[in-house]
Amino acid sequence: MEKAKRTDVNTLGEFGLIGHLTEAFAANQKTTLKGIGDDAAVIDAGEDAMLVSTDMLVEGIHFDLMYTPLKHLGYKSVVVNLSDIYAMNGMARQITYSIAISNKYSVEALEELYAGILLACEKYNVDLIGGDTTSSPKGMTISVTAIGRAAKDKIVYRSGAKPGDIVCVTGSLGAAYLGLQILEREKQIYLEAPKVQPDLAEETELIERILKPEARKDIVEYFQKNNILPTSMIDISDGLASELHHIAKASNVGLYVEESNIPVGQNTQLKAISFNIDPTTCAMHGGEDYELLFTVKPEDLDKVKFMPDLYIIGDITEASEGVKLHTSGGKIHDIPAQGWTHF
Repeated sequence: MEKAKRTDVNTLGEFGLIGHLTEAFAANQKTTLKGIGDDAAVIDAGEDAMLVSTDMLVEGIHFDLMYTPLKHLGYKSVVVNLSDIYAMNGMARQITYSIAISNKYSVEALEELYAGILLACEKYNVDLIGGDTTSSPKGMTISVTAIGRAAKDKIVYRSGAKPGDIVCVTGSLGAAYLGLQILEREKQIYLEAPKVQPDLAEETELIERILKPEARKDIVEYFQKNNILPTSMIDISDGLASELHHIAKASNVGLYVEESNIPVGQNTQLKAISFNIDPTTCAMHGGEDYELLFTVKPEDLDKVKFMPDLYIIGDITEASEGVKLHTSGGKIHDIPAQGWTHF
């Protein structure tokens, strides 16, 4: 008997696997305006469109409870899903929240988790409208679906960038990655010497970026108030490099980024150097920043150049130009699409 073919999912990666498994699926409903392939699906809902995004978090893969308080986990699990709605230039309205838990979790532990969920719902003005709870043989798995709204002509996809457009990013990058490195270091110290107490007072900013990120609802509100409509947009969950490639591929364009313009905070730079890591590497490949990467038409430059917490980092080029980094030393390199991998 011929041996059955077996392909390891690692050979495809997350997005390659999604593409492979869903290539036979077509959108047959007239109300499906956008299916797989962007930060959220888009469904015709009359005058407006409904935005839907879902995500899973698995204990031991996406979070480690040795250093992640359950209240922080509840908060973060909501916020990272809302970020996908904002990345479509929409406003989040509701969430559903499902968990599978082993018997190691008590009612009191779950109360902590849901206290964080409540805090996020209150801050971002979204309603928890349903979900599911079931048992698991091991650990915890969380599934969150975020639902939002947007005017159909205001939705921003990954696929709208054109040569000449300006590449922009919000906030600062790399801090979450360094926060994770600090927590992993302290975990190893604890495992080797449980009596040693960590002193993380000077690391608060970096640790908060990984344990309690914020979604950039404020940026979308600024767009609306100032009549700014990006040509493409994505949130930075897997690292700047990976997201640049997503926009380039979806829009069929090339782009370049000036290394000197990539926003990296001073604390991030100093901690990266202490870990013997290039700060630019942290920003490009670290992930979990949940900032917004977007492009605008050249004529909108005056509208965005004075935006708070906004950095212009490059330009869109022809697809033949590739995805490039102009280094501070004057060299030009290809940007590898390396970021957080799920397999």
